[in-house]
Amino acid sequence: MKVQKSLPKTKQTSKRQQCNDKWFKSNRIAKNPDSSNLSPSTAMAKLEHRASNLRKDKPNLKRLKKGAKAVSFRPVKTPAATERTPSRPLTNGGAGGPEQGSDSDESQDWSSFAKSVLHQNGGGESMEGQESCVSTKAAPGRIEEEAFVHCAERDYIHNRTVLVMQQGQTLCFRGKCLLSCLYGRVEVHGFTLEEGQQSYPLFSPSSHCPLTVTALGDSPNPSKTKKAGRLEAKAIVRKYLSTETRRRLLSEVDSDSCVILLEPLDTPLTRFLNSFPDLKEVFGLSSRDIRESSAMLDTPLSGLGITPLRKTARGMVMSQTYREALNGLVNACAEELDGCPVILVCGAKNVGKSTFNRHLINTLLNHTASVEYLECDLGQTEFTPSGCLSLSTVREPLLGPPFTHQWAPEHMIFYGQSSCETDLDRYLESLKSLWRLYNRETPIVINTMGWVKGFGFQLLVDIIRLFSISHVVQLSSGDKVMCPQLTPEFLRSSHGWQTHPPVQSALGEDNSGTHPAQRSYTLFRIHSEFEGAGRPGEMRHQRSNEQRDLALLGYFSQLQSPEPGPVRPLHCFTPYQVPHSAVAVGVTHCEVAPTHVLYTANASLVGLCCLNEKVSGRGSPVLLSQTPVCPCVGFGVLRGVDMARGLYFLVTPVAPSILRQVNCLLLGAVTLPNTLLTGQTGILGDPPYVTMDYSFELTGAGKLHVFKGLVRPGQMKNAK
Repeated sequence: MKVQKSLPKTKQTSKRQQCNDKWFKSNRIAKNPDSSNLSPSTAMAKLEHRASNLRKDKPNLKRLKKGAKAVSFRPVKTPAATERTPSRPLTNGGAGGPEQGSDSDESQDWSSFAKSVLHQNGGGESMEGQESCVSTKAAPGRIEEEAFVHCAERDYIHNRTVLVMQQGQTLCFRGKCLLSCLYGRVEVHGFTLEEGQQSYPLFSPSSHCPLTVTALGDSPNPSKTKKAGRLEAKAIVRKYLSTETRRRLLSEVDSDSCVILLEPLDTPLTRFLNSFPDLKEVFGLSSRDIRESSAMLDTPLSGLGITPLRKTARGMVMSQTYREALNGLVNACAEELDGCPVILVCGAKNVGKSTFNRHLINTLLNHTASVEYLECDLGQTEFTPSGCLSLSTVREPLLGPPFTHQWAPEHMIFYGQSSCETDLDRYLESLKSLWRLYNRETPIVINTMGWVKGFGFQLLVDIIRLFSISHVVQLSSGDKVMCPQLTPEFLRSSHGWQTHPPVQSALGEDNSGTHPAQRSYTLFRIHSEFEGAGRPGEMRHQRSNEQRDLALLGYFSQLQSPEPGPVRPLHCFTPYQVPHSAVAVGVTHCEVAPTHVLYTANASLVGLCCLNEKVSGRGSPVLLSQTPVCPCVGFGVLRGVDMARGLYFLVTPVAPSILRQVNCLLLGAVTLPNTLLTGQTGILGDPPYVTMDYSFELTGAGKLHVFKGLVRPGQMKNAK
């Protein structure tokens, strides 16, 4: 696609050159804070030097150490529960790693870790609901308001807080912050952070369950005494706090303490969301937190952008079946001999599939460098705006809801709708195209739709058969049966949309047998016990349409500068000029008369796609008669259409080098958030594309739905 910036005729060349210099990629993860601002005294310097000599060599890492422990939600009481995990990642399917030890040793280490996950999570109690108040230095449980006086100190000069947590203590909070582990180990949503690692951003908005930071204690090191560990931890506290502020905190430091640094988090995403009046409190307290007076407002963490919650506010609640499934899947990573595990997570709406997926991925990232993720849910996507199917390689932990990590997946297909009910075959063909790109060298997690009845169930049966699933995680809630148990025996007699008994692998036939036929799988059943399971969210920003709008806003926040400054509204960005003859335009969700296609696409969200064949026109727009299954590289807003000059005007965060590959613009049923158009500032008169002069009583004003020969299962049986 030939693209160029649309600029005024005067000084166009010089401004274009300046604009090219503005394209650069911002770092997703902030670097470690500068810790050299406070110089200790000579005596303290000697003490720190002595403590540093006692440390085990711990190089700085970009991500979690391969041998780090992962999930720990309760106090560790036995040595077996604190053993280190193996020092190399999985080697199933050819993944790299030093060839030390034997495969049996690795399996034993993974099995030991999996058992510790189940042991540390406690005997059937909820993770947050029954924690005791912290009254002494060694007491585990939620940190309460009076404890912050002793375990946290604020550095007002550098606007940061040092928090000392004892083994088993938890910090549940709302808001956003940048967390650095200075000493020991802490766990956040399944991911373990150790000293020497980069800082990680934490997002705990009111739309989701609050995040919890759990102290795991120091890493086991037989060569380091408790006194040496205590000296090391105190030296770190002295490094980050002045003499006046650190005295009280030093008395709380022990060899098993965890020392963390909390700093304010300011990103293009947070600034962009804060620019909309309706979203200013998205990282604030929920209505329930306010109603139950769960917030602790006067603490050393105030002013950093986070609000600790009392024990009356429940964090993430895991049932016994949840813990057993997590334990079984960790074991599977060690025992899988025939390639890497292929894990499918399914269940009805609002039963916790997305939360379990993030928890599982974070846990696996403690041991392997990456995890593959296949998105099959069009409505509630994890890494992209809704209406897309994608295959992503996850290398960083997911420490927030989907709108906080809108990353570009390795492979993506634009479907154009939040549901696939109008064209089931195109949905399955799109998934097959993505599955062929999976290299089978790392574990993969497959997320599915909450549509588990009728044709939705048939699609689920097809996915299990076509993709050779090794483990199925089925979530449910309450007593109402929304979906039958997906046992291997039940599946053998079930009809899918494309597959029927006896089992056949249509994907294998399409690829000359390169993919194996269906094999037996292990079924894990999880009964969700958190409050509100199985019911749609009732509070603000919890409804599915609001979640989709937040994901789109998170995506277009990438247009903002990574440097602090004022937020630029959508109309302030210089659009790209795209000739009509360079790209084809198509509508995916309904039939539109050719003369009305450009009216429909104007001021709409479009998928930037790449067709295999070359697109060429004679100056007039090129329109698609059928919806293709083709790669998508991102999204943009078709800001305007100039028929006189034969140009489209496109605003997108996609880099120009990638835009050159685009030769197709697809319009779907996914629309831009209203707040993105109505909340634009700096406009004289009416905002663009916003009008109240419209009659909703016009006949035919709504869109025309087209169903691809879809009939109900009962009618299919009668026809036979």
